[in-house]
Amino acid sequence: MNQMTQSLASAIDHTLLKPEATPDQIDLLCEQAIQYRFAAVCVNPIFVARAANVIQSSICDHDYKPAIACVIGFPLGASHKKILADEVRQAIDDGATEVDMVAPLGWLKVGELAQVRGQIEAVTYAAHQASSPVIVKVILETAALTDEQIIWGCRCCAEAEADFVKTSTGFHPAGGATLEHVSLLHRHVSPIKVKAAGGIRTLAHMRAMIDAGASRIGTSAGVSIMIEAAGENR
Repeated sequence: MNQMTQSLASAIDHTLLKPEATPDQIDLLCEQAIQYRFAAVCVNPIFVARAANVIQSSICDHDYKPAIACVIGFPLGASHKKILADEVRQAIDDGATEVDMVAPLGWLKVGELAQVRGQIEAVTYAAHQASSPVIVKVILETAALTDEQIIWGCRCCAEAEADFVKTSTGFHPAGGATLEHVSLLHRHVSPIKVKAAGGIRTLAHMRAMIDAGASRIGTSAGVSIMIEAAGENR
């Protein structure tokens, strides 16, 4: 793998969040992440311990290990703060090193920013107080929001000390990431990083998202993107 291809791989959160995902599919996800040296695997809470076990038992190169990202309050963002914090702590106990939480859209849409910030703070506090601080990515579901509401969400993320702002769950009917929204997030949250997710399935689309300001790409098409990148270099 050449340097350019490796740079792409290191931006990918290799993702499997479908409700029908099986344990064997999670094992394969982890094995692919190790093979391609992806940044992380992103899984539902019940599979964090399994992912941690597969990755730990499969690692040969001690200079590299994919992060384990767990979704929190997913996909609705409608859990109580205490539940969110408990979910984070359980995920960390199971082996998560990153968490991707969903912001409460209903409050965000009507400008209840103290409530939104409180939800995010419950997660960031639990994650950042861990013995090894855990990265927090906040999903704003940008396709369902106006630009003003997205900017409000960015402010809440900054005030709550999140590490990333993320575009989408990939489950909302309004759609996934757009270049315009990635650019808007990048302008309003820097130096907080941006993760683009939802509908990114080709090498060209991934590169466009990175050019627009994304540092991470959440996708279930990481392997096919890497095969496409390798084909370019033949």
